[in-house]
Amino acid sequence: MDKNSKTLLSVLVIVAAMIGLAFASVPLYKKFCQVTGFGGTTQISDVAPNESDVLDREMAIHFSGNTNRNINWRFKPETNKLSLKVGQQGLISFQAKNLEATPATGTAIYNVTPQKAGKYFHKIQCFCFDAQTLNPGETMNMPVVFYVDPSIMNDKNMDDVKTITLSYSFFKSESKELDSALEEFYNAE
Repeated sequence: MDKNSKTLLSVLVIVAAMIGLAFASVPLYKKFCQVTGFGGTTQISDVAPNESDVLDREMAIHFSGNTNRNINWRFKPETNKLSLKVGQQGLISFQAKNLEATPATGTAIYNVTPQKAGKYFHKIQCFCFDAQTLNPGETMNMPVVFYVDPSIMNDKNMDDVKTITLSYSFFKSESKELDSALEEFYNAE
């Protein structure tokens, strides 16, 4: 193989690797956020915490719900605040009602503040990122089951956190607004 062929092959390998990294960057970034809680990304758990892991430290969990102007729904939590002990399982239900005269499909995006708490906020059941279709005038209850991980007690950076806020925003599915919100969600710093 001559020098020009080796150079061309090297350039092609580098270009192929860069293209591969470009396609892998979004899934890798999502995984990074899920593992670290970066950008307020919550953790997803398959199982409820053990009752023996419930600690005395109380946390106030605030809830909020809103809709983008492109979807005519009323969306709100059943209550604005719960007080739970660290490690205790919580349940909150959000209610959505389609105020349009036609069926409408929406998708919710969430946010946790302070962002540093996302690493310790575990959702067992959630409706976020799933398309929800409501007929005209239809109301739907959407539960969220969650807990604050007891390992929060081992992080001195979390000693000042007494309140965590879980917010959801609904967008019309397959809309530019949802695409922009998803891009912002995954690129949050």
